[in-house]
Amino acid sequence: MRKLFAVVSTMMVFCFAGTALAAAPVKIGALFSVTGPASFLGEPEKNTLELLVKEANAKGGIKGTKVELVVYDTGGDVTKAVQLTNKLIKNDHVSAIIGPSTTGETMAIIPIAEKEQIPLISCAAGIKITDPVKKWVFKTPANDHVAAEKILLEAKKLKQKNLALITVSDAFGASGREQLKAMAAKHGFKIVADEVYSPKDTDMTAQLTKIKAAKPDAIICWGTNPGPAVITRNMQQLGIKTQLYQSHGVASKKFIELATPDAAQGIMLPAGKLAVYNLLPKNDPQYKLLKGYVDSYKKAYGAEPSTFGGYAFDGFELISNAVAKGAATPAQIRDAIEKEGKVVGISGIFKITPADHNGLDLSAFEMVRIDKGTWAIVH
Repeated sequence: MRKLFAVVSTMMVFCFAGTALAAAPVKIGALFSVTGPASFLGEPEKNTLELLVKEANAKGGIKGTKVELVVYDTGGDVTKAVQLTNKLIKNDHVSAIIGPSTTGETMAIIPIAEKEQIPLISCAAGIKITDPVKKWVFKTPANDHVAAEKILLEAKKLKQKNLALITVSDAFGASGREQLKAMAAKHGFKIVADEVYSPKDTDMTAQLTKIKAAKPDAIICWGTNPGPAVITRNMQQLGIKTQLYQSHGVASKKFIELATPDAAQGIMLPAGKLAVYNLLPKNDPQYKLLKGYVDSYKKAYGAEPSTFGGYAFDGFELISNAVAKGAATPAQIRDAIEKEGKVVGISGIFKITPADHNGLDLSAFEMVRIDKGTWAIVH
């Protein structure tokens, strides 16, 4: 009897030891605009995150910690984003959230993330998401003022002093417009036209007719699809041959498809290196990661990934690095992300600090030109 008791006791010890050694899974929430007008952002983000979680778990998790993923589709709706954020936190009990896809949605849920003390890694670009710094909020796309500066530096090289702006009337467009105007004044540019369009507008010939009359040296459009594609086609219809710059908000082949390769010919914009990874030197610090992402995504989905999917990739990488270092609670994950230091990502090389919760600079972008339906590096 004593021998049997000893055997059972030993088995229980091993059982409890095994339970103690098996790390509890980390639960990650995600909010993406998988459907609706911003689906070109949310669909590749969702696909990317699901792929990464599947790959991580197939390898036994992040240093033994399995990942549970809960993804909700916001449809690009601010009210829905708020409701689903509360659901992720209160019902699903996630330790971190990746997303949303748009600046407007992100700004709406920041107060919730801050109040509930859950790390939020946004996939939207608006500078106000992380400037000023919010303790629990990070983002993976480069700030829009970095993209604006990239455009203005190119315009300066080409001696394009008189500029026309046409920006979308949403949070992303308003932020870009604000940054462009401030930086243009600082660098000696003159804004000769300043037009705005609605996200739902299907024709911008009225705004473009005013811009044409102002005779700018270059036009800067700031928005996300489909508006910028409509503007590109309208310019061709009006015979406007002025140099057009687009924002990083359209840095995917979907824009070229919507605008048509013929109308988009010669357009320049700042884009993450993913768009032109095959044109980079093999010793570029991002090349190996970019190629690996492209190969994995193409194998899984039969299509090339977009810059926007890269935003979700980087969000997962930041969380993975934190978990690999032993972070488990929301507070531990937040602290680890802030202290990670240099991280090579899809969107650039991150250097996140307590004073900068984005950590990307001009090196995150390549200036690209659309040529015969594809990308070419300008310099």
